[in-house]
Order: sequence, then structure tokens, then C-alpha cells
Amino acid sequence: MYGDMSSRVMEVLGRFASEIEVYSIDEAFLNLEGFERRDLTAYAREIRATVRKWTGIPVSVGIGPTKTLAKVANHVAKKLPVAGGVWNLSGEFESELDALLEATPVEEVWGIGPVYRDLLRRHGITTAKALRDADDRWVQKHMTVVGLKTVWELRGISCLPLELCPPPKKGICVSRSFGRPVETLREMHEAISTYAARAAEKLREERLLAGQMVVFLRTNPFKEEPQYANSVSVKLPVPTSLTPELLSYASEVTDRIWRQGFRYKKAGVFLTEMSQASCIQPAFFDEIHRERAGRLMRTVDRINERLGSDVIRYGSMGFSERWAVKAGRRSPAYTTRWEDLPATCAR
Repeated sequence: MYGDMSSRVMEVLGRFASEIEVYSIDEAFLNLEGFERRDLTAYAREIRATVRKWTGIPVSVGIGPTKTLAKVANHVAKKLPVAGGVWNLSGEFESELDALLEATPVEEVWGIGPVYRDLLRRHGITTAKALRDADDRWVQKHMTVVGLKTVWELRGISCLPLELCPPPKKGICVSRSFGRPVETLREMHEAISTYAARAAEKLREERLLAGQMVVFLRTNPFKEEPQYANSVSVKLPVPTSLTPELLSYASEVTDRIWRQGFRYKKAGVFLTEMSQASCIQPAFFDEIHRERAGRLMRTVDRINERLGSDVIRYGSMGFSERWAVKAGRRSPAYTTRWEDLPATCAR
């Protein structure tokens, strides 16, 4: 549900600017260049009202000449009741900048984590204004060019353009803690096969291929009982997103790392060495007809998407899932499943 609502909010935001960077599940940057003749504060309030009306989600909007200053403005919009969810640090409002940066602790500046916070405080730099006014050579020496860009951004010099085409993921991990300890190899095979199948689906959603697989499992370190943990990585001969192929490797690795006599609490599958599906050269000795197998995977994905997850599933995944965490506390998918819509009675 959360991912779906995030997508809806981002879709609404995309109607207000031609360039948008989706920074995270609940944050985005919009490029408002070319809107200078408009009242940007009023425009931001229109954005905020439209998102609330169309999705029911309250948002705050910060406007600034750089991404870092827009983040500062957004922080004010969230915290200051008089802001009404909108704060503008661009144009004629830049006169407020000094006082605002002076009132902003340095650790609240975008990109300043605990390590840099402690470093800056040791040198007497405790506010965003003090950081902005710091010597460039000192900043680059102690915080590298990344920190220097942050300082320039605080000065209104844009150094961080919008990432309109985010880089591909570096890895996909699917792991879960078990609802009860797993003590048999058969159940461990079912769990890891399920995780591998989920990871393969995520690969295809992102149009990616994986070149390496890591399978791991462990007992519960907080229990006073025999402990064991292990992981093994396997280099795939050809980067792939084919579920049957990944299940085969996952099964082999599970046999290698399994040790009888332990009560396992968690396991998972991690896929790395990502590459774009459109950029792979066929291998000369590859025994799999990948184009035909890819069409089959797309058909399976469409059927499962239309009729329900795992309508078509692989035998190695099993059917009981006695090891799975019970879903009693899972949030209902109000926005994507008819079955989860709340029922009302009209009289």
C-alpha cells in the first residue's frame, strides 16, 4: 500500500513540473526553472492542496535555489506552524536566509551525518550559516569535494543537478525472519526458493539481470541455543533474471551451507552484479534459449499479476509455508486489492 500511495503522490507532482527526481519513497525534487514569473509560494500551496485532495496525503513543500537550500526550506515548512506547510527561500525571500541558516543546527543540513557533525562541532561550526561561511580549503581537506559541494549549495550555487534517470540498483535482497524456527532441509529449501523467486520478479520489474547470487542463513543470536550462520556466493555463468535458473542455483547453495541440528531463524537471497537486460551479449556456449524463456517469464508474471500472487508457482517453493511469518499484522492493501476495501453499510 505504501509503495502504491507513493507512486500516486509522485504522479501528481509530475503534473506540476516537467522534470522531477524521485529521491525516495516519500520525497522528490521538482525543477521550477521557467516559473520565475509566477508566485512560487502560491504555486507550492497549489501543489500541496492538489496532492492532499487527490491522494489524502499531507505534504510539505520547500523552495530554494539549490537542492540543499530546498531541503532547509522544507524542514522549516514542516516544523514552523505559521508556514502552513510551505516555505520559500528563492528570489525576494533570500533576505531571510542568513537568519534561517543561523537558526539551523549543522546536523540538520542535508548530507551532514553524525561523523561530520562531530567534526564540525569540534571546530566550532555548529550552525548551517557557520558551515556556509567556512573556508573552502578547510572544508575540502576535511570533508572532501562532497562536503565542499554542500557548502556551495548553501551559498546558492547549484552543484547537485536533478537525477532524472536514477542509476540501476546495485543489488536486490529478499530475506525474512521465520514465523517459527526451521529445522528441516526441506522447509529451508522452500523458504529460500520462495525468496529467490521474489528476487527474480523484482529483477524483471526493474529490467535488470544479476551476475551473482548470495544465499545466507542463520540461527537466532538472542537465544541460548547452538549457533550457526553461513553464506555462500555463486558467480552466474550468464547474467539472468530467469526464475527456474535462479532457483536451481539457490537449491545447490542451500545444500552446501545447510547444517542439521540447528534451529534457523532467518534466511535470504541477495542478487548482485546488476546489468541492464538490454545490454547483455549472448554467451556462445549458453544452453538456455533465453529469448523464449524470457517470453515465458513475462507470461507467468502477467498471469500472477492479474489473478493473484503465486497462482503459478514453482514446486520447490512448496505450498504450506509453515515457516512463514503470519500476516495478521500486515497493513491491508486498500488501494490495490478489492478484497481489502473496508465494508460499509448504508441504511
